[in-house]
Amino acid sequence: MISHNKNDKDAYKRPIFSKWNKIKRLIWQISWFVLCRYTPAPFHSWRSFVLKIFGAKLGKNNFIYPTCKIWAPWLLETEEVVTIGPGVEIYNPEKVFLGHHSILSQESYLCGATHDYNTIMFTYLKKEIIVEPYVWICAKAVVLPGVICHEGSVLGAFSITSKNLEPWSVYAGNPCKLIKKRDNFLVEKK
Repeated sequence: MISHNKNDKDAYKRPIFSKWNKIKRLIWQISWFVLCRYTPAPFHSWRSFVLKIFGAKLGKNNFIYPTCKIWAPWLLETEEVVTIGPGVEIYNPEKVFLGHHSILSQESYLCGATHDYNTIMFTYLKKEIIVEPYVWICAKAVVLPGVICHEGSVLGAFSITSKNLEPWSVYAGNPCKLIKKRDNFLVEKK
């Protein structure tokens, strides 16, 4: 049986989050379900408004779909023209930053925490995830804790990364590997 005692000597039974944190997240989950989950897909502005009420820092013209799951909106920051597609899950016990024109395609997953499995304490480790401008995280791809997806990088469908993605590069596989360079369309060609 799981203990809810923060002083329990068995680290596997101690709660990771405070009661206040759990209550705040419960209020958020109920609010999203009632106010956003079943709204028509084009109601992006409404869903952005609800996220902002819960502390998200969002740029203009974000495309946030009703079936996405955002664990803690108060730890989410986006720039302008960001897409959080259908079924995307952002598990963000630490900050997640999404740069302008970045896309999280359907059912992709950003995982902002893990555990130190090499210690008896099984310490919970939260790490920031940064997705820079013009990054595309393709369908069902996974970005693990502490990763920086540098400008213009692409993580292919069903791929997993635990390491930073280099700028204007395409990655695929599990674990992902560099497949090729991507054209940097921001640089003027001669």
